[in-house]
Amino acid sequence: MQPMNMYMVPNQGIPGFPPGLEYLTQVDQLLIKQKVELIEALAGFESNNKYEIRNSMGQNVFYAVEENDCLTRQCCGPLRSFTIRILDNFGQEIITVSRPLKCMSCFFPCCLQELEIQAPPGNTVGYVLQQWHPFLPKFTIENERREPVLKLQGPFCGWSCLPDVDFEILTMDEVSIGKISKQWTGLLREAFTDSDNFGIQFPMDLDVRMKAVMIGACFLIVSMSEQRIWFDSVACE
Repeated sequence: MQPMNMYMVPNQGIPGFPPGLEYLTQVDQLLIKQKVELIEALAGFESNNKYEIRNSMGQNVFYAVEENDCLTRQCCGPLRSFTIRILDNFGQEIITVSRPLKCMSCFFPCCLQELEIQAPPGNTVGYVLQQWHPFLPKFTIENERREPVLKLQGPFCGWSCLPDVDFEILTMDEVSIGKISKQWTGLLREAFTDSDNFGIQFPMDLDVRMKAVMIGACFLIVSMSEQRIWFDSVACE
């Protein structure tokens, strides 16, 4: 029996779909796996994050690379603004995720998070906007016309200390259609890095533009998870 190919070849263009997103028509779940940087694990030196995006068979379908400068990484830590460039297996950029610099608090509506997702770069397909709530992380998913189309809701404000966490993907009528899950990576790895695995589940027939936006939303949840771990470590010093 031949070994499974670990890399998916990008699909050919499909009329009516943003270039590069054709493969998303074939999947209803993805795993985002952060690549652990040795220097970050040993010395606490904040480095640009890199991710592998895999399908349910464990094949790499996309890569994601954070773009930032050293000063911003070290001064702002996980609070930093970022641009994440998502590439296919040929190295072609197909999705750009942009997050402006914002602080984070459950109690002040001036600290709400937001993302813009472009696919391909230069073509906005949607936004992720945090909604104010004193205890729950809530987000609205908007299309390119800034119209609300989905909701995303997580658990209680201290969720980052939990080993497994689900953020429910909801319709505007509060019907659950999927989830973004933080998955436990083990005590040693959790203690020495801010690396987690995140899974995304959505309907197979969800618009590929919204699937791209949900990938962006997952990266926002990743960054917020890093922020809470960082705040906890600072508070203990």
